[in-house]
This record gives sequence, structure tokens and C-alpha cells, in this order.
Amino acid sequence: MKTDTTAAHASLAPSAWVRRWSHLVPAQGRVLDVACGHGRHAYWFHQRNHPLTLVDRSREAIESIAIPAETCEAVVADIESGPWPFAGRQFDAVVVNNYLWRPLLPTLLASLAPGGVLIYETFAQGNETVGKPSRPDFLLRTGELLEVCRGLRVVAFEDGFQQAPDRFTQRIAAVRELASPGTVPRYLLA
Repeated sequence: MKTDTTAAHASLAPSAWVRRWSHLVPAQGRVLDVACGHGRHAYWFHQRNHPLTLVDRSREAIESIAIPAETCEAVVADIESGPWPFAGRQFDAVVVNNYLWRPLLPTLLASLAPGGVLIYETFAQGNETVGKPSRPDFLLRTGELLEVCRGLRVVAFEDGFQQAPDRFTQRIAAVRELASPGTVPRYLLA
């Protein structure tokens, strides 16, 4: 059952960054939403006919997401201290918003299929001056996402201050190139 807080969170609009770059996800491409919370990005991609794989450690959050099971694989897992629940699998998109666990970053990149897109946005250094999170463990260092995505083709990158609400963020949209030259990337076919 949804609580008022759950319903309010689920009704939040998806991130403008995610909306802006979601067109890069191949048509009908499977989207992995990491630390999905109550599903605001899941709903966005579901409305665009993408099959979904969601992961969050909160059972309450996962159970609040009302997307039909045939198009949505929802997994409750602690991805910081437990095993990666998608070992050996790759996705057409990996979406991460307001979440950072540095040891997981290589796994997220390995989870991108050829032609797949990473859409990542979270808090960055400087945020400690305007609010939470403020611990360095939860704030990206200057240019950190660029370094992490060095092997991908970066389509867009921003690092700086955002308003309403005030926060410092770093965000990237990057694509894993296709292995065979001359192949048209799936995101251009959409």
C-alpha cells in the first residue's frame, strides 16, 4: 500500500537530465534503473515502451512501483554489501540518479551492452555548502564521471551548480560503442 510520502515521491517528475538523454536508449531497449526508489524514472521509461529491470534495497519502494510484471523485473537487493544480482547480464541503458557507491561503478559500466547508454546524475563536491549529502563518500570529485567513463563515447557532461533545489551535481550521458565498425548504432535507428 502506498503511503502519502510514497505517493508523493512516485509522482515526482523524472530528472530533466534523464528525460533529455532518454532518446539515446534504443527502441524497446531494456533499461536498468539502479537504486530506483519509488520508480519515477521507471515510469518514464515504461511510458516509452522499454522493458525494465529495477533494483533497490527498499522492499517498500520496489513494491510501490505499479508497473506490470511482464515489462518490469523488480529486484530487492543490497548492492553495496551483497552480490550484484545481474552478474553476466547487459542492458541497453543503465540509469542512475542521486546515488553513488564507487565500488559499483566498474560493474555498472560492464552492465552496458554494445550501443548501450549510461545516464548518470548525482551530487558533486560543493554540495556540502548547500545541504545534504555532504560527506565526501557521497559526492563526486571534479571530473570523476569523465574519468570513470573514459572508455565510452561521452555525449554530454555537466558539473556544477543547479537551482530549485540548490545543489551541486555531476551528470553524464555516455554510450558504449558497438564492437563492429560500420554498424549503425541502435540509438540512431530509433
